[in-house]
Amino acid sequence: MHHATTVLSKLIFISAAILLGGYAQADGQHGGHSGAAAGAASPIGQAGQAAQVTRTIEVDMSDAMRFSPDHLQVQAGETVRLQVKNSGQIRHELVLGTDAQLQDHYQMMLQSPGMHHAEPNAVSLAGGESGQIIWQFQQAGTVSFGCLEPGHFPAGMKGSVTVK
Repeated sequence: MHHATTVLSKLIFISAAILLGGYAQADGQHGGHSGAAAGAASPIGQAGQAAQVTRTIEVDMSDAMRFSPDHLQVQAGETVRLQVKNSGQIRHELVLGTDAQLQDHYQMMLQSPGMHHAEPNAVSLAGGESGQIIWQFQQAGTVSFGCLEPGHFPAGMKGSVTVK
């Protein structure tokens, strides 16, 4: 009996540590591991405030493994609402990041299929669902985005944001 109690106590402790650490959640979401949602120093910007949104850009995701549009233009300092719709039947997501971040994160996703994003720079949607990202693009350059569901990114489900 003592052994079973010790094992149970360890499992409860490990589960609590994982949940409080934000790396895995019971609903299959994960957050915080890509570095893409970093603060002001991030080359891709930061989570925006709804009150500061200057415009909404609609983006569609399809089972043809494409975003429409797949290229966006914003001004440095602009806060936009990306209104994202999955017009397909399978799960898709839109994740903002640098090319290197998206490549690295895609490799992680291959190791953990079925995980869904919960970061401010991402939205993961089942077929027919809609969601949004409110994002402030802080500096001139290019910010990439892609669907990191296994097989989608290498099939060409990616795009870019030109920040002027």
